[in-house]
Amino acid sequence: MQTTTRKPYPTDVSDEEWAFVAPCLALMPESSAHRVHSLREVFNALRYIVRGGLLWRQMPHDLPPWQVVYQQTRRWIEAGVFEELLHDVRELIRVADKRKAQPSAVILDSRTLQSTPESGARAGYDGAKRRKGSKVHMAVDTLGQLLALRVTPANEQDRAQVAALAEQVQRVTGEAVEVAFVDQGYSGESAARQAEAHGIQLEVIKHTEAKKGFILLPRRWVVERSFGWMARFRRLSRDYERLASTLAGFHFIAFVCLMLPTALKALAAPG
Repeated sequence: MQTTTRKPYPTDVSDEEWAFVAPCLALMPESSAHRVHSLREVFNALRYIVRGGLLWRQMPHDLPPWQVVYQQTRRWIEAGVFEELLHDVRELIRVADKRKAQPSAVILDSRTLQSTPESGARAGYDGAKRRKGSKVHMAVDTLGQLLALRVTPANEQDRAQVAALAEQVQRVTGEAVEVAFVDQGYSGESAARQAEAHGIQLEVIKHTEAKKGFILLPRRWVVERSFGWMARFRRLSRDYERLASTLAGFHFIAFVCLMLPTALKALAAPG
């Protein structure tokens, strides 16, 4: 296995972070004869790509080859390791915040990402945003941490994704969620029935007055903040991925990178 000595990048994983994530990322032993490059360096390279927004082929020469990082990333995404990592991180943060490990309330919303030549084949046109691309539908807890995610063409209605999101939410929380806060895009009997089928009540938060511009709504601002967090990861500023599963996986990777330091602080806190 190759080892490298190089100047660290700001996106590199710390020793404490690596000790936490390594057991989940090691799909085969680090000492395996098939492993040529350090798994930690592969993870560092993935973090570099997601945060910096570079093309795979623009991988710096002092990191593992882009083909190696891409292939390992596909294995990690297909194995669901980042969802599992985020589940552990989310529980640590919630317990440290004096909350139950599993949330009883979530917030649903979506954002539209502009398509690119790579993703254009599966893009749709969002008439409200006047943008062609993909919609990323998210469910977050009341701290803004990701629970479930679904990628669709941008012309798909938000209310049509309630059943899929509700099913994912209940699976990862052990049927703990009772209510989901949503905006008026999720109004209607169909959306309510989809949520009720999974034991969740939809609570639509409406504007109290007809106004233009940004309005801070109760509960709803939490998911908007989560979208803002994702905007810091340049690979997620547009839909650059050929596969919807890669775009979804990159969101889980970004949330793991974002929440991991907070979780480790909670783990190290006395009591």
